[in-house]
Amino acid sequence: MTAKIKNNDERNQYEKLPNQQELEKELGDYLSKKYGNRIKILSPVMLPKGDVDDIDEGREFENKKTVTDFDMLPEQLEAHLDTFVIKQNDAKAVLATKICTHFNRVNYLNRLSRKKKYSGVGTIKNNVLMIGPTGVGKTYMIKLLAQKLGVPMVKGDATKFSETGYVGGDVEDLVRDLVYEAGENIELAENGIIYIDEIDKIASSGNFIGHDVSRTGIQRALLKPMEETEVDLKVAHDPISQIQAIEQFRRTGKKEKRVVNTKNILFIMSGAFGALTEIIKKRLQKQGIGFEADVSPAEIPWEIMKEVTAHDLVEFGFESEFIGRLPVIVVFDELTRDDLADILKNPNNPVIVSKRQDFRAYGIDIKFEDEALERIADIAVKMKTGARSLVSAVEKVLIPFEKHLPSTDIKQLLVTPELVDDPKGELAKLKQDYNDPERLARFERMRKKELENIAEF
Repeated sequence: MTAKIKNNDERNQYEKLPNQQELEKELGDYLSKKYGNRIKILSPVMLPKGDVDDIDEGREFENKKTVTDFDMLPEQLEAHLDTFVIKQNDAKAVLATKICTHFNRVNYLNRLSRKKKYSGVGTIKNNVLMIGPTGVGKTYMIKLLAQKLGVPMVKGDATKFSETGYVGGDVEDLVRDLVYEAGENIELAENGIIYIDEIDKIASSGNFIGHDVSRTGIQRALLKPMEETEVDLKVAHDPISQIQAIEQFRRTGKKEKRVVNTKNILFIMSGAFGALTEIIKKRLQKQGIGFEADVSPAEIPWEIMKEVTAHDLVEFGFESEFIGRLPVIVVFDELTRDDLADILKNPNNPVIVSKRQDFRAYGIDIKFEDEALERIADIAVKMKTGARSLVSAVEKVLIPFEKHLPSTDIKQLLVTPELVDDPKGELAKLKQDYNDPERLARFERMRKKELENIAEF
């Protein structure tokens, strides 16, 4: 009797199992919620997007040239940056030179290795450390460089690292993200850029207990990837890499170890390093260079940062081995009120370009007078967040117009000094007398001047 009940229970258990279609639907719903659109369910297996022969969806780099086609010169790359980035002349020159040299050297050494004339052992990479306050264009410049070079780039935040790794994995996950950005093109990923921001937050304060131990551990975990190591794309905590391995085995019948060599991956780190000024000041005072002892760190001019040495960074809390793998140090300039105004006047600046797009989405053509941009810079400089404050300042002035004008027949908006000073008052005047001849004439003059400015750039 007991055996019969047991057999019935087993039969009922199997009858409740979902069929293949139901199982695929449940798996598909679960994976879509957890991982977005990066994977698909294709019967009889699950495949990541970009790893299927008949799926032509993928990342933008899949069909691009490889780094072996790179032939740009430092002055050409610097000229490209000049059209987008205001000030930062030293930073632009150093970054354009060292990044150009890095990729040209990669090509040169690849040619030598094909001829068996060079092993590549002992090569020193031009990894970069960028120092500068918030909102001076550090991230923007690296994105411009990666886009111009045609190489994949990933950005990580050092504050999200832990001693065990990056967002639950390890520091090598950034390399795996680079492969994804390269459209699963490993060769292209091996010549990409990894950018890590807020790097000053993982410096030890010299108190080697608690959290500082983790900070030191993060620095050490970055050492091998920054120099040269092989990163296995298959990891236990990443279901996507596991699915890729299963599909590879299904197609070929072989277990293939997919790895990424970091020898040619350029690492760029950045941070504000505010407390570093005090360390530099003390060193310069010992050397007899004139900084008064009673000057507080907040009063020290940012120019003192350009005196930074590797020893200062070690005293700041970095391991000497870590700093040794960042041979290129770039210090960005603080942005003044005039610099902010020049950024707004640059036809390529994303702040004004984005705002034009916002209004054009409603069929409204917007122009900015130079004096109005100067007034916006006056508002932004008080916020003390560099170029980031420009977005807030522009929004503060234009939100009333962005709200009300789409509901009217007004299709032209001229941003004047009067409008910046009194947005609500000027909005009322505009709605009352949109066809004011003086306003229309000013708009037409600004339209012609804008075309002239674009032609100059």
